[in-house]
Amino acid sequence: MSDYVASLEAEYRRYKALGEAAMAQLTDEQLSTPGSHGGNSVAAIVWHVAGNLESRFTDFRTSDGEKPWRNRDEEFAPRAVTRAEILDKWGRGWRALFTALEELSDPDLMQAVTIRRQSLRIHEALHRSLAHTVYHVGQMVFLAKQWRGDGWNCLSIPLGGSAAHNQRAADESPAKHADMLGRLKS
Repeated sequence: MSDYVASLEAEYRRYKALGEAAMAQLTDEQLSTPGSHGGNSVAAIVWHVAGNLESRFTDFRTSDGEKPWRNRDEEFAPRAVTRAEILDKWGRGWRALFTALEELSDPDLMQAVTIRRQSLRIHEALHRSLAHTVYHVGQMVFLAKQWRGDGWNCLSIPLGGSAAHNQRAADESPAKHADMLGRLKS
């Protein structure tokens, strides 16, 4: 793996950890509670993110990223599932992604892959996927914060803590942020 691919992988790991830290703050019931006005639950978002990652990155370089076995519409169906089922589904998507990234190096980024019959350079497909994943992890954090209310444990710089944070010399790398989020889950 080279510098650019490693940088993308680090950002993916940051947002994987962010999603997991948000989920860790919720009860099993809250994980399946729909958002307001018919919005998705955290479970539905997990099903969608994992389904997207698994579809895109299984046989990443040799088959269309929209697999015939994927049922995107079903990913958004209301579901009452256990925490273990959610984490298993989440993990399957991320494993497909990280397996594909392990096989890439920076010179590969100009090669093409296909997503929904559209040819994209690998770097374009990775940017698109990262943006999509970050968008949905943000939704998960929003829902978790909404459900937890005053019991929410901040996953970044706490409100009112910016000045103190800026006075410290801090390593804000994706790896350090992911490590910090992992400690919050424990």
